[in-house]
Amino acid sequence: MAETDPILLDQRRRGPGGGLPRLLGLLSLALGAGELLAPHAVARLTGVDDAPAACRVIRAVGTRRAVHGAGLLGSRRPAGWTWARVAGDAVDLALLGRALADRRGERRRRVAVSTAVVGAIAAADLVAGVRAGRAHAARRRVIDLEVAVTVNRSPAEAYRFWRDLENLPRFMSHLESVRADDLRRSHWTARAPAGRRVEWDAEIVDDQPNRTLAWRSMPGTRVPNAGRARFVPAPGDRGTEVRVRLRYAPPAGALGRAVAKLFGEEPEQQVRDDLRRFKQVLETGEVVRSEGSPDGISVRGQVMQRPAQPLPTARR
Repeated sequence: MAETDPILLDQRRRGPGGGLPRLLGLLSLALGAGELLAPHAVARLTGVDDAPAACRVIRAVGTRRAVHGAGLLGSRRPAGWTWARVAGDAVDLALLGRALADRRGERRRRVAVSTAVVGAIAAADLVAGVRAGRAHAARRRVIDLEVAVTVNRSPAEAYRFWRDLENLPRFMSHLESVRADDLRRSHWTARAPAGRRVEWDAEIVDDQPNRTLAWRSMPGTRVPNAGRARFVPAPGDRGTEVRVRLRYAPPAGALGRAVAKLFGEEPEQQVRDDLRRFKQVLETGEVVRSEGSPDGISVRGQVMQRPAQPLPTARR
C-alpha cells in the first residue's frame, strides 16, 4: 500500500507522541552545537566560568545533546531517545545543583537561571517520554490485516454496492447498522464481545469511483479504526478482485484480543467470512446459509452446527 494512503496519514502526521519529540530534537541540536562551538561563552552565561573543568564538561554535555537531538529527529520511535534525554537532564540538574551551592552573587544568579531553564526542559522531556510511551503501546495494540476475494461482477457494480455504506451490515457480521449522514460522514453501530455495543462516527477520506474507497473513524472513538476497499479487474475477465485492508485498536488491548480469539472471533477470519458473504450477496442477492455451515468460526456457531442432511425426498 502506498506511503500516502489516507489510512496511515493521520498517525504519521501526529507522529509517536505528537510533534513534541521533534521540537525537543531541534532544541537539543541547537544547544549541543552552541556548547560544542562556544564552551567559554556558555560557561560565562551559566555562571560556571570560574571552574577549571567547566569547558571540558560543557563540551561533553554538548556532545550528548547533539547525539540525543539527532536520535530524536532520525528515529521513527523516539521513546528511547526521549527517556535518554530525561536521564541526561537529571545529570545536568545534579551538576548545576553542585555549582549553585559553591557560588555567590552574580554567578549564583546565573546558575539559578540555568537550573530553572534545564528544569523546564526536563519537564518537557518527561511529558514527551510519557506521550511517546503511550503512543508505542497504542501502536502495539493495532490490528492491521488485508484480505481479498474475487467476485463475478464488474468493478463498477462492486464499488457501487460498497459505496452505499448502509449495505455493509448485510455482509459484515459484527455491524448492526450504518447510517449515512451525508456523502462523507456516517454513523456506525457494531456488536462487541460479551454482548456489548460500540458506536462511532466515520468519514470517507478517499473516494475514487469504481477503483477505491477509504474511510476512518472520527477522533475520540472508543475503537479507532480505518479501512480501504480496492476494486481491481480480475485477470482473464473473471470479474473483480476486492482487496480490503482494515486497521483498528481493540479497546482492551492484548487481553481483549486474547479473549476474542478464545471465543473464535479471530479478526482475519472474520474479515474473510465477511468478504465471502459480500461475494454471495453481490452474486446471488443473499447470504447462502445451511445447517452444515456455521456462521464463521465462533464457538457458538460450532456448538450449534449440525451434520448436513440430505434433501428430503419428494413424496409421490
